[in-house]
Amino acid sequence: MSAPSALSLQSVTAGYGRTTVLRDVNVDVPSSSVVALLGPNGAGKTTTLRVVAGLVRPQSGRVLLGHRDVTRLGPADRARAGVCLIPEGRGVFPNLTVRENLRLQVPPWQADDRTDAAIDAFPVLGERLDQTAVTMSGGQQQMLAVARAFLAQPSVVVLDEVSMGLAPKVVDQIYAGLRRLTEAGLSLLLVEQYVGRALEMADHVVLLDRGQVSYSGPAASVDESTIVSSYLHLGSVTKEGDVCPAH
Repeated sequence: MSAPSALSLQSVTAGYGRTTVLRDVNVDVPSSSVVALLGPNGAGKTTTLRVVAGLVRPQSGRVLLGHRDVTRLGPADRARAGVCLIPEGRGVFPNLTVRENLRLQVPPWQADDRTDAAIDAFPVLGERLDQTAVTMSGGQQQMLAVARAFLAQPSVVVLDEVSMGLAPKVVDQIYAGLRRLTEAGLSLLLVEQYVGRALEMADHVVLLDRGQVSYSGPAASVDESTIVSSYLHLGSVTKEGDVCPAH
């Protein structure tokens, strides 16, 4: 039997109340790989991540971590099972120090202290341990948020727009930290507004359009201009990766 994927969404339909956002969505994140989940605003990317994290329960379909079906698990149990969500925005406690934020990000079931690994990835945090988070720059706060992925020791990290609003130099530092996660064997599901950045890092791409998967395949089979064109509905990407005129 072949090794299971780190994460699989199988025929997931989900939404909020009577509003359906995702329709029969399939996403596969192989072990030790990076999958970029791309699409225009409103395509359902954040909802997909919320389904993975257990914040939204599917109306139908399954969520698997390895061989384990976690569809009915809530966010806390999903985190214990190995999912780490880095949400959009600065997910930190602004009035606490960097040291206190790092301590709070270590889950209670995690015995090992991985603070050094987080600081190695983002050295500026080590320089500002006694500084309150609110007094740091937006980029430094984002590094503090991403540090959770080092502290929780998950198997899958899902990240929602970690580069939003940041200067290119800071984005470089964030992505350098993410590469450390991949070098440690973690799997990443990445939502990213900068398509070029995502394609540079991703092994696979899933393109969402109005809650449905329009492309799923190797990142090397698509380029930035093709994906941006699909956002603008100037073209569409087929499941085989070919560009077709929009109808």
